[in-house]
Amino acid sequence: MATAGHGSPTEVLQNWCEGSPTGVPQVDCDSKTSNAGDQRTAQKVTLKSAGEKPFMCGECGYRAAQKASLSVHMRTHTGERPYKCDLCDYSATQKIILDNHIAAKHTGDKPYMCGECGYRTVQKSTLSVHMRIHTREKPYKCDQCDYSAKQKFHLDLHVAAKHTD
Repeated sequence: MATAGHGSPTEVLQNWCEGSPTGVPQVDCDSKTSNAGDQRTAQKVTLKSAGEKPFMCGECGYRAAQKASLSVHMRTHTGERPYKCDLCDYSATQKIILDNHIAAKHTGDKPYMCGECGYRTVQKSTLSVHMRIHTREKPYKCDQCDYSAKQKFHLDLHVAAKHTD
């Protein structure tokens, strides 16, 4: 279990066999045939299918479905960047981010290419956003006016500039 306290991750679920404040059914803790690992796996599957996010950040209230996701989130508060680039001074909070840095900055490997204009990128998601230039898709809609944007960031800027008091 995570510990509670200022700046530390907090798990909303109680001990596996003590019941659930979230209303998610518990596994059979009295069973002689199942072990704790099986019970935890069953609990995680139940939580995932129920959309529960039992792990909460004590700093900002961020919630996560998995303890590992909360651990990564906590790095936004601590500033920890454990993944270091061997080729420069860059460091990252996650290995995938470091891998993307190395591919983009040091190897030049950009495997995703736009069939329309030849634009190349390291990440598939970046190519998906790029494709909106060609399709003119603007999936992010303002709920207060008729503004729409290609990226959520642009919608957030619009709302902050036009619809805040």
